[in-house]
Amino acid sequence: MPKINGNEIRPGNVLEHDGGLWGAVKVDHVKPGKGGAFAQVELKNLRDGRKLNERFRSADKVERVRLDQKDQQFLFEADDMLTFMDTETYDQIALPADILGERRPFLQDGMTVKIEYYGEEALNVSLPQKVVCKVAETEPVVKGQTAANSFKPAILDNGVRVMIPPFVGQDEDIVVNTETFEYAERA
Repeated sequence: MPKINGNEIRPGNVLEHDGGLWGAVKVDHVKPGKGGAFAQVELKNLRDGRKLNERFRSADKVERVRLDQKDQQFLFEADDMLTFMDTETYDQIALPADILGERRPFLQDGMTVKIEYYGEEALNVSLPQKVVCKVAETEPVVKGQTAANSFKPAILDNGVRVMIPPFVGQDEDIVVNTETFEYAERA
């Protein structure tokens, strides 16, 4: 594994630190009036979700870890376990449903996701950035309500609440950003 200097850490890097695997969430480069510059790094443990703030000086060396990404297809959920299949080898893997956290409702049957592996251990599941959902409940369209930035609440078919533009009605398909939980466009 390559070692990098503390000032080369970027958001999204995976580091081996304190005997665990940590993802760099936020990096601030600080140059105080006295003393040397350092990188203030917010780290998130990839195995248990703990957060940690750490200072790395440019002389500090850290192990940068490369994760293997594989496209896998979601098959089914049983007993709070999600089953995915490798589309090349047809091997199946079962992961706990809480690995997706609050993005869980956006997982759809047959959806292809990216699973990040460290050796044989699955650490993270990434959903596609945009997913098509159906509006299950919303207020009716009010004629003449054309304010540029007016949004109305809606409940999607997966139970997630989002704000949508006034021209979108019930039973319409919309595209939702799975990272920000916001309306993107009509489907």
